[in-house]
Amino acid sequence: MRTKSYDNLFDEYIQTKKIYESVVLIERGSGETIFSRAYGGKTIDSPIIAASITKMFTAACIFILIQRGYLTWNDSLLEFYEPAYLKGLHVYKGKDYSCELKISDLLYQTSGLADIYEEGKNSIKKQAIISDAFLTFDENIALTKEKNAHFPPNYKNNAYYADINYNILGDIIEKVTKCSLERVFDKYIFSRINMTKTYLPVSEKEYIPMVYFADKQLYRPQFIMCSKASGGCITSTRDLMIFIRAFFQGELFDKKILDSKLYRKLQLSMFPIYYGSGYMRIKMGGFSTSFLGQGDLIGHSGSTGSFAFYYPSKELFFVGDFNQMKCPALPIRFVMQLAMFAP
Repeated sequence: MRTKSYDNLFDEYIQTKKIYESVVLIERGSGETIFSRAYGGKTIDSPIIAASITKMFTAACIFILIQRGYLTWNDSLLEFYEPAYLKGLHVYKGKDYSCELKISDLLYQTSGLADIYEEGKNSIKKQAIISDAFLTFDENIALTKEKNAHFPPNYKNNAYYADINYNILGDIIEKVTKCSLERVFDKYIFSRINMTKTYLPVSEKEYIPMVYFADKQLYRPQFIMCSKASGGCITSTRDLMIFIRAFFQGELFDKKILDSKLYRKLQLSMFPIYYGSGYMRIKMGGFSTSFLGQGDLIGHSGSTGSFAFYYPSKELFFVGDFNQMKCPALPIRFVMQLAMFAP
């Protein structure tokens, strides 16, 4: 009966949400597959764009570096950048807080920095829909400096989702390891847990899937390649399942590092999502789920329709992709409903 519910839900989304390609995989904590469906020629091994799930890869590398003594939560950005480079990055009500930013502010999305990916009439997302372009890290920094921050770093219980936080973390990883981010990801994560179909592309010679925006297919290799630490990985549904299990079951780092008490509610446009150390948290059993379900969903979704979540209350893992940029909230809604149907 539960499988039939999952089937019905999958069919409903395919038929009503303008989905042309999709894949879903659900496993128990024991590794047993309890549901798997694909549509539009996809399989669980088909390449998909991880998009913002990449942030969890970046966070995992930061945790590993912290455990190995290369970084601390409280490291200031001044340990990695000259004051002149940071100046003007974080300005709030006329005061420059740029040199007060810490590793933890970036990880928890509590820096207050503006999100140039989503904000403004000429946001990076809107430009990417129109045409393909590559932005360097320095250009990302420069564009962020053009916008005012939303609050001082680590202010009260505020959080504001911004890709620049993770782009900076990726650059710090490269500085600390003296190695390219794609090599660090492969060494610390992909090769370590046998994610054979996951990579951070650095050349158009590497396969980069197309993504739908409504009924239009977009090929945006430059945009994907410059997203790097915040959203640049290519993966597969099977690999995502390997990763999400490893992340929350302690295979990559000591899972005690994931402090479950430090969640902050994100901006209203991202309701009902809270953010922790590199991953999202969605409360079940409240208004947003019609008071159905219990506990939390923890993991990440991507703006291209990808998702990877763990549901501890039922010991279930949900991963997959809708390959649709038109509605970035789609995977969140879908996973919440999967959890509501969970046996």
